Amino acid sequence: MLFVAALPAFADTPKLPGVGDAMQEMVDQHEISGAVTMVVGRDKVLHLEGTGFADVASKKPMTPETLFWIASMTKPITGTAILMLQDEGKLSVADSVAKYLPEFASLKTPSGKPANLTISQILTHTSGLGEASGPAAQKARTLADLVPLWMAAPMQFEPGSKWSYCQSGINAAGRIVEVISGQTFDAFLQKRLFDPLGMKQTTFYLTPAARAQMVTAYSKNKDTGLLEAVPTREDFGPGDRPPHGNGGLFSTAPDYARFCQMLLNGGTLGGHRYLTAEAMKFLNMPQTGDLPTGFFQNDTYGQHGTKYGWGIGTCVLRTPHDGVASMLSPGSFGHGGAWGTQAWIDPTKGVAYILMVQRANFPNSDASIVREKFQAAAAKALK
Repeated sequence: MLFVAALPAFADTPKLPGVGDAMQEMVDQHEISGAVTMVVGRDKVLHLEGTGFADVASKKPMTPETLFWIASMTKPITGTAILMLQDEGKLSVADSVAKYLPEFASLKTPSGKPANLTISQILTHTSGLGEASGPAAQKARTLADLVPLWMAAPMQFEPGSKWSYCQSGINAAGRIVEVISGQTFDAFLQKRLFDPLGMKQTTFYLTPAARAQMVTAYSKNKDTGLLEAVPTREDFGPGDRPPHGNGGLFSTAPDYARFCQMLLNGGTLGGHRYLTAEAMKFLNMPQTGDLPTGFFQNDTYGQHGTKYGWGIGTCVLRTPHDGVASMLSPGSFGHGGAWGTQAWIDPTKGVAYILMVQRANFPNSDASIVREKFQAAAAKALK
């Protein structure tokens, strides 16, 4: 059963003035081949527009059906799955990971102490858990296959002492969902989130039909300044790979906008409640204390680490700053993806911004000029 009405035809969707021009400027400057931009309010679509090409060589246009690898925009969905189980009383984010993944009981910190990692720590990048990498990780076919690899990797720091982006922790959370629910992580999300929200094109696994809708990825040649097509990531998409909660999903702008609208409405959409108000606080309020967090913690990007906190699978803006955060309200939250996709929810203004692009080598996709131009143009039009 679908709780959300289908979006209107692309030609009939509203377009905010200036957004398309801003994205066309980015296309003309060879920052991107094209974009699908979307802005939603709590109960309606405010903007949906395609600019440029999904594939330059064939002149295939960007449309709402264009499918993107959303990479780390998967992480808030993983956090949501955990919080759905917390709402049902099946876990608490304060629980020890070892309660559900017994192998973690033997994990030691760099100082030799028992790690005693919590679910909150693995979802806020404060666990210090080592990463699974190399040939053994490539051979993994399930999330369970990755557990011994996490155990074998040396921990990076004492849990809770710092923030450091960690893929393994998020995937461990996906495995916890499997253990508690008795379903594979992808099956749980399909039944509990994607189907009821009407996210028909969101998937971990690319069928031939899905591949036909895939955008072409590009990188910018540092010498010529031109875009060049690059292959997709081989470790995401094939049916024999684990459903990676850290970055395995493919989606469209309208699909992800439904998820954002649910969060914008405090955990409900279309008369169906997905998360309680209490659970929402774990997504939209920092769980990392005073630790500096995020991707702006150097001189190049303004040393803004203290202006961000981390929720359960989400980045939370404490204090707006120049650039990509200047148009957002305090308490805005969301996540970006490695290839430039972005989704940011501003509860104060009652809007969510969704940007779908596919460029492989942004120096910092969270700080990209494309994101800034889109959000600035949209915010200006909404005033």
